[in-house]
Amino acid sequence: MLDPAVPQLVVNCRTLYFSWLPADPDAVAALVPAGLRPHPDRQVFMNQYVVDDESQTSGFGSYSLTYLGVTLAGMDAPDGVTPGGWWTHYVTSSDRVRNYALARGAPTLAGHTTITAHGDTLVTGTGIDGAPMIRARVRVGETGHAMRNGHHRYLTALHGQLVSSIYPVVTEPVSSFEIESVEFLDPDHPIYALRPENPLTIAWGYYSPRSSFAYPGGLTVLGELEPAPATEPQRSAVRVVDHPVAR
Repeated sequence: MLDPAVPQLVVNCRTLYFSWLPADPDAVAALVPAGLRPHPDRQVFMNQYVVDDESQTSGFGSYSLTYLGVTLAGMDAPDGVTPGGWWTHYVTSSDRVRNYALARGAPTLAGHTTITAHGDTLVTGTGIDGAPMIRARVRVGETGHAMRNGHHRYLTALHGQLVSSIYPVVTEPVSSFEIESVEFLDPDHPIYALRPENPLTIAWGYYSPRSSFAYPGGLTVLGELEPAPATEPQRSAVRVVDHPVAR
């Protein structure tokens, strides 16, 4: 089992990353612990990516992954512009990655992600425990020559505490990009709460055939998660500490 305190690097994976406005904003907001604030329009984000070869990672091997969550207000990445996010689902094909991420607070599930090209159209799919859950259809252009770099910030719950990690990212997005459809396929699964509104409204996004990122070596403790009041049994509250402590 990989030590969750050890950083890991992933290079040149195929990545579809975008955000939308949800069909049920209240259900999305209810997934965020009390004390954190969802984005005013309740944006949902999703990253689907495929690592085709073990040579692209420092220790994970080849795998696929989809994570989803709720965009947060007041928890920006170091640039002060890119909003942070609360992970709600973290679906990966690799036991090694799943155990590593679980030890860092990710809400892990077993599943597979596919990205299939048909000319200038991509079809992505995410399945959980063998059942199809999400399908997206995307129109993409040629691989661009302008690199994008920066950081993403994600928050999770670990051992009753709210923790934050900053992930460095370097990506080479395609020159044009359009999400044509996003389907959530199982109304009985909890992930269905994150489905997009109809008509589809995309907040931002990109596709990159070569995207690289790192899992940082430590987590920052922001506060303690506490039981929610009896009137809000589905949520947890956050008591933020005065001085976050690096771990």
